[in-house]
Amino acid sequence: MQQSDARTMSNFVTSRYPALASAPYRRYWLASFASVGATQLITLGQGWLIFELSGSAMALGYLGAAAALPNILLTLLGGVIADRFDKRRIMMFTSATTTVLLSLLAWLDFSGQVAVWHVLTIAAAVSLITGLDWPARVSFYPLLVERPAFMSAVALNSFIWQATRMAMPAAGGLIIAIASGTWMVFALGAAGFLVMFLVISSIRVAAPAQVTQSALEQLREGVIFIWRTSLFRYMLALTFVGMFFAQSYVQIMPIFADLLNSNEQGYGYLLSAGGIGSVVGTLIVGSVHRFQHLGRLMLAGAAGSVALLYAFALAAAMGSFNLALASVFVAAVFASVFMITSMTVMQLEVPDHLRGRVMGIHTMGYSLMPMGGLFVGALAEQTGAPSAVAIGSSIYLAAIVIIGFSVREVRDLNGRQLEGSSQ
Repeated sequence: MQQSDARTMSNFVTSRYPALASAPYRRYWLASFASVGATQLITLGQGWLIFELSGSAMALGYLGAAAALPNILLTLLGGVIADRFDKRRIMMFTSATTTVLLSLLAWLDFSGQVAVWHVLTIAAAVSLITGLDWPARVSFYPLLVERPAFMSAVALNSFIWQATRMAMPAAGGLIIAIASGTWMVFALGAAGFLVMFLVISSIRVAAPAQVTQSALEQLREGVIFIWRTSLFRYMLALTFVGMFFAQSYVQIMPIFADLLNSNEQGYGYLLSAGGIGSVVGTLIVGSVHRFQHLGRLMLAGAAGSVALLYAFALAAAMGSFNLALASVFVAAVFASVFMITSMTVMQLEVPDHLRGRVMGIHTMGYSLMPMGGLFVGALAEQTGAPSAVAIGSSIYLAAIVIIGFSVREVRDLNGRQLEGSSQ
């Protein structure tokens, strides 16, 4: 009876998420929880450690720049490399190298030798490796599933990021408190990437097709495709502006935790509230992706996130932790509606041979979030953290209004037509 129940549950899950019927994809997906969870942990750990060592909003901004700029500079080349070479071997290299770097940071922290420059240098090195890793990831998992299961693979990979963003910050805050320091967070991060290396090394995929174009020609082809395709051009513009000016408030969250008189656990709860909101937003998107007015919904999600960031800034200025927590949660719901919808649209519309380059450029948006920490950190030093968030959010709102009113391809995006074109 139990076997029958288990088989029924398995059939139900694979009918809704057919990508999980593929054993290689299943192994990859589960391993991704380890490496993506590790990414969330080290982001929290680095921020808290820098704040403990310096107590400076500007230093947190420097951390954001170190965690973003190398990635941004290498991502364009990383997309070309992902489209030219064996994606599996690329990911094995990146996972192994990140394991070594995080192990070094854990040792420096544990032994009491760690300094701000150590954290910044290792953050920059991991960022450089990520510039190779992310384009390979977004173009690797389609190799593990059949075309009919591709949409579910996109949704499942999005879920990993949202679920770990929900759980890991709170867990990380507890780990920091229990271990009386951040070294354990970095050690667990190293273990997560080691798991990813071991699993990827066991997966076999077809050898990449021979490429006759030069790397420069391939890069040019990807950039020209984005520039000439207005839907991609403007959705990427909104993504980049939103990440740099608005979502970068996460980078100075330790300042808000201090302003709200909360400790490292409160810091973890604030980050986790954003993760929970992102999961809720992802579930909402899953139920409305066939919505006729998908473009308007997407823009409304972006605008709603701005409204709630204003509320968060106000709550922080008032010293209300509960209101700040609620604002972060709802802001993440709205932001996730925009981010997941826009990413899914691009995954459906991009030609397969350009996927590594185009989606690699899309991942630059995630690097712009910590990079924007330099902007918002500098503003926070001059005007205070709440005002800095309000200013950055206003710039994002201006971009939403301009594109929303002037670009029909985005505003009038029809989810039903998109669904039809993907079949």
